[in-house]
Amino acid sequence: MTTLAIGIMPQDKIRERALAIARGDYKPKSGEPKIWFTSMKSLAEVLSDDNRALLRVMKEMNPESISALALATGRTPGNLSRTLKTMSNYGIVDLKRVNNHVRPIARATAFRIIAA
Repeated sequence: MTTLAIGIMPQDKIRERALAIARGDYKPKSGEPKIWFTSMKSLAEVLSDDNRALLRVMKEMNPESISALALATGRTPGNLSRTLKTMSNYGIVDLKRVNNHVRPIARATAFRIIAA
């Protein structure tokens, strides 16, 4: 499993960077963050101790569904689903639809934080 690079930058700077990339004025270098947070606080909420432990369980267990992961972790499926959806929005977790259930897949359990 790879280490994900995560950046912290104010929203206006993230927007400027994205527009520069879209215009072709800036080409991101290899190893630069693809996941951005606007503050250390928002990063800490998404990558809390509990959520990093959840990612490790996902990596070790390779659950077939959110329900199976809920049983293994003791978390309620609704709470777990919201957490996984948030992590998915940031690109930390993939949620793959398989038949009639959703399979959570951790993209990383290690992170490199870059504060700009």
